[in-house]
Amino acid sequence: MRYLTAGESHGPGLTVIIEGLPAGMPLRAEDINESLRLRQKGYGRGRRMDIEKDRVQITGGVRHGKTLGSPLALYIENKDFQHWQQIMGTEPIPEETEIKRKVTKPRPGHADLSGGIKYGHRDLRNVLERSSARETAARVAAGAVAKKLLSELGISVGSHVIEIGGVKASSTEWKSVLELEDQANRSPVRCLDPGAEKKMMDAIDQAKKDGDSIGGIVEVVVDGMPPGIGSYVHYDRKLDANIARAVVSINAFKGVEFGLGFEAGRRKGSEVQDEIFWDEERGFYRRTNRLGGFEGGMTTGMPIVVRGVMKPIPTLYRPLKSVDIETKEPFHASVERSDRCAVPSASVVCSHVVSWELAKALTEQFYSDRFEKLKDQITDYRKDAREF
Repeated sequence: MRYLTAGESHGPGLTVIIEGLPAGMPLRAEDINESLRLRQKGYGRGRRMDIEKDRVQITGGVRHGKTLGSPLALYIENKDFQHWQQIMGTEPIPEETEIKRKVTKPRPGHADLSGGIKYGHRDLRNVLERSSARETAARVAAGAVAKKLLSELGISVGSHVIEIGGVKASSTEWKSVLELEDQANRSPVRCLDPGAEKKMMDAIDQAKKDGDSIGGIVEVVVDGMPPGIGSYVHYDRKLDANIARAVVSINAFKGVEFGLGFEAGRRKGSEVQDEIFWDEERGFYRRTNRLGGFEGGMTTGMPIVVRGVMKPIPTLYRPLKSVDIETKEPFHASVERSDRCAVPSASVVCSHVVSWELAKALTEQFYSDRFEKLKDQITDYRKDAREF
């Protein structure tokens, strides 16, 4: 499977094309809309979320509630485009016409300057419109389709926030991934620790008062993945490596870890590896999950645990210094958005990019032209693994 997205932050809308979905998989617009709704929630978001009420239009690849095996086409309208038509329109304008809302002052921490240099844009709006986190709505839509595929195969994916602005969740108990997701959905900051939740919200409020922003750490947990998905034979077939790439591709994400993660570098080997056991009912299993569900680039059958760190949003109401690319004079960077913290929303994005990589790996490893055949193969594979 693969997908492409197109569209700018204040353009008409976002388009997603997904190729390689099995035919016959149940899929409705509401399967995607629920994920889009969750992405827009979260304490600390800006006024843009009051404007956009993201809903998807399925314009190809589905008939009567099931995929056709042909490319799936999705469209998400940008309702804010009505205020930006003269600025972001596609038709040419006369050369003597002044370009409205031209950006020549690159913002530190954004793609503005590097993108302008790479593509030769003297109006940096051409960069920031595409590099905006608005594009993650399209990726969540693609991930929602993958998440639907996984759920039909008995695989559940959930996410929650474990740290914001230095405030750490100390209690994150849950009995199942579905329960984890339900608890996270009921929290304004997607945190499972009620005490930490209030402190996180206070930290966001303080950042807003200070004209600043804060980041944090999110965790994605996956249950039900069979062992042996991925491969050790080539670097680009290692599933944990592909997940790591996907996570750090999310806007403002700067790091990723599995299981113990960086803590493994501080422990002895006997405190890091997951010992192997066997019984007739389960087959091979581990009593610990320090490696986060991966060995040698492949799943172990244990829950996958992956965390990503999001830096503070770089656009501030106390702007940082920059230099105008036209005049070369120092300036204070312009403000393009008003989020103080997007970590709760980012946890939703993270769970969906992880879902995509898992679904992609399954459809590559098994026959996937027909969804029922895919389900049968994975059922047989689970049985083989249990009896190995």
